[in-house]
Formats: sequence, C-alpha cells, structure tokens
Amino acid sequence: MKSDLKVGIALSGGGVRGISHLGVLKGLNEAGIFPTKVSGTSAGAIAGAMYCNGYQPEEVLKIIVETNYFKFMRPAISLTGFLKMNSVGELFKLYLKHNNFSELQIPLTVAATDIKKGKVIYFSEGELIPPILASSCIPGMFDPIVIGDKFFVDGGVLNNLPVEPLEGICDFVIGINCNHLPEESNIRNMKSLIERSVIMSMNYNVYSRKSKCDFFIEAPGLGKYGVFDIKKAPELFQAGYEQALQYIDENPAILELATKKE
Repeated sequence: MKSDLKVGIALSGGGVRGISHLGVLKGLNEAGIFPTKVSGTSAGAIAGAMYCNGYQPEEVLKIIVETNYFKFMRPAISLTGFLKMNSVGELFKLYLKHNNFSELQIPLTVAATDIKKGKVIYFSEGELIPPILASSCIPGMFDPIVIGDKFFVDGGVLNNLPVEPLEGICDFVIGINCNHLPEESNIRNMKSLIERSVIMSMNYNVYSRKSKCDFFIEAPGLGKYGVFDIKKAPELFQAGYEQALQYIDENPAILELATKKE
C-alpha cells in the first residue's frame, strides 16, 4: 500500500532544461516516491501534464526526441511576438486527447502570468491544453495566449517554482529546479550576457521559494544549456536522473515519503 503522506512536487520552468525533471521523476519513482499532486510552470507544466497523464518519464523523453516541436509553430503577424503557439496545441492533443484537468491520473496545477493585471493565475480545472500553452509562452518570442478575456504569458515571469498550490494540501513538498548556473569566468558576448542575466532572474524567483520546500533537488550546471537545445534531451534527462539518485543517497530522510511495503 502507499504511504498516507501527501507528497507535492513543484517543477520549475526552463525550456528544454525541463527535460531533466523527467530524469528526477524517474529516480524518485524508482525509490518508491510518487506525488499525490504536481504543480508546474512552463517546461515544468508540460513535463507535469505528460507525467500526470500516466506517461512514464522515459516515454515522455522518447516523445520529445521523436517529435519535431518547432514545425508546429507559426509566424505571428503581431507586435507582441514573433511566433504563435496556438498550433502547438495540435501537438499536445495527440498525447493529451481528453484535454481536461479532471482526466489526469494525478492532480495538476499550472501557473501562468496574466500580463495585463500583472499577477499569477493558477489553473487546475477545465481545459488543460490552453493553460499549458499560456504557462510556456515566452514573452516577446510568442504571441500571448488568450483564455477568456485575459492575455497570458510564461508563468515563470512571476512564479518559476509554483509551490503555493501545494501548501496546505500536501504534507511534504519537493521542489525541482532545472536552471542551476555554473560559475562563468568570461562572458563572451551580448547574447551570453542576456541569457545568463535572464536565468539569474529566474533563479532568484525560484530560490525565494526554496524555504517552502521540504526537499529541493537541483542538478548542477544545467543553466549552460540553451532554452531550445533539443539535441541535448537525453543528456538533460540523465543529468536529472543522476542528481535524483545522488540526492536520495545524501538525504535519506526523503525515503520516508516512499511507498510502504506490506
């Protein structure tokens, strides 16, 4: 039988680096640790939705590697973004056919930013795919996602580790961040300067919530990977998996959350 403890897992955003979440989930599952509720932002929302729908972490990795995600994007005739994400929804419909939070095997909450009101909105019921698109809509790159009469962009703008939806519901919260920055002795160009600054901002957002987590897992150095570097998917998955194993070994208290054997 399973432990009576309610375990929440919060997954950060981070573009393709979010694939490392799948490796961490694999490591936790092998140790008998399974969430009773998941929350996610951006890439964490995507990984969370697939996992909560019943796909095994390795299955999600296979889908990512074999799917040409970018062919589903379309140019945006707009002053607010270069690309439209709406057509990406067609891709998600292949794997999340029910398109509803209520049909997920594990409850999920997705964070997105209401760009006009400047506040975080948490989605946990109704249609599933539009909130996922909203949560992963990088400002400036993608046209905002319209849900009802509101305009949404990436949840990571205001909350890149949504632990709040787990508070008061879960006995323990595991936070997983995929953006750890290695030290850099030389900033090569403007592009690397901007990318590093953006990740620093994202991590400040994450680390301000670290104290809300009972356990916090962060594979080192993932900030060196580009947001769209999909060729590194297997490497990112393995990095997350290895870090999960190391974390469990160094923090055996987390095994108290594992499934109890009869």
